[in-house]
Amino acid sequence: MDMQLTVKIVHMISVTLLIGVVIARAFTLFVGVQGNQPNPVARKLFVALQHLSMTLIVLTGLTSLVIKNFEVQSWFYAKIVLFLVLFSSLIKAYKKDDSILLVQRRAGLAIAVVALIAIIGLVIVKPNFG
Repeated sequence: MDMQLTVKIVHMISVTLLIGVVIARAFTLFVGVQGNQPNPVARKLFVALQHLSMTLIVLTGLTSLVIKNFEVQSWFYAKIVLFLVLFSSLIKAYKKDDSILLVQRRAGLAIAVVALIAIIGLVIVKPNFG
């Protein structure tokens, strides 16, 4: 099997895992909340799966860049910016800090979901910005 195809398959599996974890973890902000904190049930599992999927996405993305000799399309840069938005908003949504209100956590989740949908849209459409 071609190396690029293998990396792409692992990348897509990681993205699928991330989508599942974001959806599953979103329920913790709506069901069984404790004060301003998300539901602690299965927290460690969700954190581990989210970290695993994000790490695999970054590593396979970098590997894919190296394999392609850093030749990228113009929409790639928008995808990177949206990934950083996704990453930072998930940090804000699930940070263990009581000063963050539940409504702020839910807003962070909403921003993360919009960024994730935008990334998937960019990958499907592959627009030409130049």
